[in-house]
Amino acid sequence: MTARFSAASAAVLAKASQVRLMIFDVDGVLTDGGLYYGADGEPIKRFNALDGHGIKLLQQYGVATAIITARQSPIVLRRAQDLGIAHVFQGVHDKRVAFAQLLEQTNISTNASGYIGDDVIDLPILSRAGFTASVANGHDAVKSRVDYVTTATGGNGAAREVCDLILHAQGHYDTAVAAYLA
Repeated sequence: MTARFSAASAAVLAKASQVRLMIFDVDGVLTDGGLYYGADGEPIKRFNALDGHGIKLLQQYGVATAIITARQSPIVLRRAQDLGIAHVFQGVHDKRVAFAQLLEQTNISTNASGYIGDDVIDLPILSRAGFTASVANGHDAVKSRVDYVTTATGGNGAAREVCDLILHAQGHYDTAVAAYLA
């Protein structure tokens, strides 16, 4: 087992091995959760390139990706387009509804879905998805209810850590890394 994933239990790895659709929250997961505003009041978000590459690797190995977020932002849509994330739900305050719609659209079962969130608004999905994760700096009420808590904080490689864990659990991690050593 890769040393990086030795802290993950067999049960966590079993759940991660079933993921066919990984869903990401944005603020606090794909970003550091800070709210930044430009001089004209436009929101600015900082995304991590490691997270982005992890998402692309998941897609390369057959895992569909999606975003469900409470905020509405053209920046999120732009980032999703850059990463090839086809399913984006923004401005969602009842994430249960978007989750159900997404599962129906993709024809993927609850057990084959994964979700990473950081705050209590994410609990409706975190209590339903087959594999769940939170970031190191997530809310305690969330971290105590998920399968896996990252060592990295939101916006600083936490999403990549989860992507790598899924790839490892599905037997693709070493192949994915080896492709860059050839």
